[in-house]
Amino acid sequence: MDLIKDFRDKKLILGLSEAIKQKSTKPINIMEICGGHTHSIMKFGLPNLVGENINFVHGPGCPVCVMPRTRIDEAIALASMDGVIFCTLADMLRVPGSTTSLQKLRANGADIRALYSPLDTLKIALENLDKNVIFFAIGFETTTPMSAVLVDKAINLGLKNLFFHINHVTVPAPVEAILQDKDAKIDAFLGPSHVSVITGSKIYENIATKYKKPIAVSGFEPLDIMAGVLNLVTQFENGTFEVYNEYDRVVKTDGNKTALNLIDKYFEICDFSWRGLGEIPKSGMKLKAEFAEFDARVKFAEILQNLQSRGENRACICGEILRGKAKPYDCKVFGKVCTPQNPIGSCMVSSEGACAAYFKYARNS
Repeated sequence: MDLIKDFRDKKLILGLSEAIKQKSTKPINIMEICGGHTHSIMKFGLPNLVGENINFVHGPGCPVCVMPRTRIDEAIALASMDGVIFCTLADMLRVPGSTTSLQKLRANGADIRALYSPLDTLKIALENLDKNVIFFAIGFETTTPMSAVLVDKAINLGLKNLFFHINHVTVPAPVEAILQDKDAKIDAFLGPSHVSVITGSKIYENIATKYKKPIAVSGFEPLDIMAGVLNLVTQFENGTFEVYNEYDRVVKTDGNKTALNLIDKYFEICDFSWRGLGEIPKSGMKLKAEFAEFDARVKFAEILQNLQSRGENRACICGEILRGKAKPYDCKVFGKVCTPQNPIGSCMVSSEGACAAYFKYARNS
């Protein structure tokens, strides 16, 4: 089996398209939690293949998009310090803070490095023992194990100049927060692919049962997504609400135990403030107290404690998009003032952002 070609088979996709249209008799709002799904949906033109009853709603599944301005401002403050090498993933560099961005700060001379792999931070720290190296860690459960591995290796190497600003978040908590909103109009969910490889599909069972919403964990290829949509439509029509694992070639019920154990060794659940969603209890992760010597928010607390962040740009509706209450087309500055080259909000910055997906694939449709 060719894991790309076979999952883009035109004949099979059109067959699923017809099945979805025949099965769907009433309107259904399907939220794709993951930004990767958003891009696949727009790239392959899936809204045109599922019929007029299916409405795709974009959720808070992009780690760059959901990062609040307060955390961006903390990153900028740390990267501005003398004797610091600041490391993070590339998309974070362009997200606007209150007064500037990491990208602009780097252009002015700050030593800010965009990494392909978090493990590159170890080499940087070993080669610059006279500098404080700070890794700004972001992501859902997909990337949390990588940060745990990095902490583990830093400890084993005895590094004293490497610190971590942890911004990892979890999937179930924001989904519940959205469903607890009385104005939420979500009927079903496409569950995230790579997150579920780590967590397993069972973490969604409580949500499906409690809120009576069917959930289909699907891969990123168009055939995966269409198969997931067909299952969701079938469940919706039948009045069932179960977790369907379409991506069972990779995702297991209990997830990756080794990765989960490593996460549990170094991190603990904490409250986290989300862009567009506000403070959500037990939705983030932080280093356990026993590893506080590696925690940048502890080490440099004096630098961070008096920061004053401005509110989000009033023209930007990223918060509404992340809650599933608006689409990029609803934003007055989309594709005009706000573009990937000049992003006003985080949804246009990230390679997984809904605005970036619409701009790239559907702006002129």
